[in-house]
Amino acid sequence: MLRLWRGLKTVVQTSPANTHHYHTIQAIPRECTGSRISSRDRAQGRIPAVVFSQGLLEKNPSNRSPSRKQILTTERKQIRSIIKSVQLPFFCSTRFQLQIRAGSGSSVLLESGTIHRDEESGKILNLVFVWADEGTELKVDVPVVFKGLEDCPGLKKGGYFKVIRSSLKFQCPAEHIPQKIEVDVSKLDIDDRVLMHDIEVHPSMKLLSKNESMPICKMAPTYIENPEPIK
Repeated sequence: MLRLWRGLKTVVQTSPANTHHYHTIQAIPRECTGSRISSRDRAQGRIPAVVFSQGLLEKNPSNRSPSRKQILTTERKQIRSIIKSVQLPFFCSTRFQLQIRAGSGSSVLLESGTIHRDEESGKILNLVFVWADEGTELKVDVPVVFKGLEDCPGLKKGGYFKVIRSSLKFQCPAEHIPQKIEVDVSKLDIDDRVLMHDIEVHPSMKLLSKNESMPICKMAPTYIENPEPIK
């Protein structure tokens, strides 16, 4: 019979919502689009980008929000510096301040707002952002970080730690998006597991899962692959 880690809710933490913006992304408008234009931007050390309202992705047309789409381009060095500081995959669950200027090196500010990264990629060829104004409901994948693994009694008994979900999808106001969810697994014993509904988050966050009793990790007993038959 599988045992549940009863003390979990006292050690699960979410990082604070990004109420302070430590990084500002500078961008300029793109008048034209297309593969040739994008290739030219990349050759010049820039990354094509787009920012829009997430409601535009709704399958039901009646649920789509008014269009607020901007076609932009950003400096590759700037994005690399931010990613180095924030680190993937947290870059995709972090809110940033966006400043759209009239041109490269221009001091003329055309628009300012808050954005959230919508997609993750390794080698970044394009950037997709969504507007993240306060009060806006967004669907976001929040990375799960497991800590305390070195102290697991299950590992000391010969078990192995299995990650089942490395992120969880929530719907929540933009101002309450956590950069990550930290789960302390230092008390996991053999056959213990952490379930989705064990994680406590801000009351405004709604877990988007059909089965909240699914585990996100477990401490499995040691097993031997392809054991030799007993003679």
